[in-house]
Amino acid sequence: QVQLVESGGGSVQTGGSLRLSCAASGYTVGRYCMGWFRQAPGKEREGIASIQRDGVTTYADSVSGRFTISKDNAKNTLYLQMNSLKPEDTAMYYCAASGAYLTCYYDAVTDLYYWGQGTQVTVSS
Repeated sequence: QVQLVESGGGSVQTGGSLRLSCAASGYTVGRYCMGWFRQAPGKEREGIASIQRDGVTTYADSVSGRFTISKDNAKNTLYLQMNSLKPEDTAMYYCAASGAYLTCYYDAVTDLYYWGQGTQVTVSS
């Protein structure tokens, strides 16, 4: 049974940083596409970052240059380093993983098969 568990969320001030983790069980990190998406209250889900099996990454314009997605195959964990946080980054953040080989872009992360339960990020001004 695949389980993705996010952690690392919290409350920070504008300009602060957080690192989210997504620990996988029953799933091999790095085997297929993985990514992060977020959802703010009253807004649609937004795919923000993806990482392919070979490590190639893509980002939404809204986070490019501030967020970095990475994976540690040995720890079976996906990460999202978030720097220069803004109030508009406030949302629930989810990791997602594919169950098969797929083209891997940030805007398709919400279509991936496996999702975690999410971790809340709140950025205050």
